[in-house]
Amino acid sequence: MKRTYIKFRCSIYEKKLLRKRAERAGLSLSEYCRSSAFGNPVIERLTGEQLAHYKMLVKYKVNFTRISNMFRKHNPKLAGEVEQLAEEIRTHLYNFKRTKQ
Repeated sequence: MKRTYIKFRCSIYEKKLLRKRAERAGLSLSEYCRSSAFGNPVIERLTGEQLAHYKMLVKYKVNFTRISNMFRKHNPKLAGEVEQLAEEIRTHLYNFKRTKQ
């Protein structure tokens, strides 16, 4: 149970920015400030549009991997290029996942 208040001064712009960041993270302003003050990573939640794009990229990566496997024996050069594309998508997905968590 939290009963003690801590006040700090900031500009109107800073307050709006803090409130917006807390909203994106799905936290109250005080929870956001507490987490930031203690050095805990504050994770912003994905919007519906971002989540849809992430899922689409996952499907593309899987499909390109399947295409690469299908052409592996008949056309190794094409299979290698498609596999490289799937690997680039995987790298972007990994970096995206790592920065949002």
